[in-house]
Amino acid sequence: MKTLHFASLALSLSLVLSPLAAKEVSLVEEGLTLHANLETAGADWQQGPFVLMTHGTLAHGEMELMQGLQAALKDRGIGSLSLTLSLGLDQRRGMYDCAQPHRHRHEDALKEIGAWLTWLQSQRLTKPLILLGHSRGGNQAARFAAAHPEAALSHLVLLAPQTWTETGTADDYQQRFGKPLPPLLERASQMRDAGQADALLEGVDFLYCPATQASAAAFLSYYGPDPAMDTPGLLPGLKVPVLVVAGSQDQVVQGLTEKVQPLVDGRQVQLLELDGADHFFRDLYIEDIADAVQALVSGD
Repeated sequence: MKTLHFASLALSLSLVLSPLAAKEVSLVEEGLTLHANLETAGADWQQGPFVLMTHGTLAHGEMELMQGLQAALKDRGIGSLSLTLSLGLDQRRGMYDCAQPHRHRHEDALKEIGAWLTWLQSQRLTKPLILLGHSRGGNQAARFAAAHPEAALSHLVLLAPQTWTETGTADDYQQRFGKPLPPLLERASQMRDAGQADALLEGVDFLYCPATQASAAAFLSYYGPDPAMDTPGLLPGLKVPVLVVAGSQDQVVQGLTEKVQPLVDGRQVQLLELDGADHFFRDLYIEDIADAVQALVSGD
């Protein structure tokens, strides 16, 4: 396997062992301790198929979807690592606390995905792995694959990955918070241009957090014009085969099937739409996703 090198990476590892649950694994990246849940499938898990999983907006690696997927994959002999993005916080676990100032950026996830891939390689993982991302994590996974075509990935699995349009983002912000987005983007841009990108916007509505604090850089990262936020637009340029999974009742990422369908060729891009599934693929839909991953690793 090829190795990715990140100059800031320090591999400080700890395993918290439990016979009933996944192992917690930690490493240090740029001074922050990151956590992930490692679910192994047998003593020789490094030899078998493996999935690296990335969660959605302000969520974490132990959310219901990720825990369910890890269990379902283990039942099929597939190991997995479900990471929790730091979002700029040391030792982060659980949902992001909206009382915390937001200094993280959407693109920070790429470095942390790379750090965990390097960690897995240090564990002597012998085969290319599947990189799986949910919602915003799906976009971040696709961006990682686009930025690192040399990475040892066999497939991408994108669960309800983020879509984007500039007008759609502005409309969603107006609907969610009752405020126009453009004046806030202008204010954040002015702060950045004045050398104050790290200064905080006070009392600003940000992602799922009303009346919080967010740096100008963070606000521009998540809300500024960026066509790469539209995951379907990234798919034609990827070197790794992609499976997109959509829920027919998804009220968060809408229109995904219509965007992906023209790209489907049955080889480089595949699409699985689960009838009745919402954005979080609750209950038996997790089994459908695990079956689809199993089909990928078996070549069916």
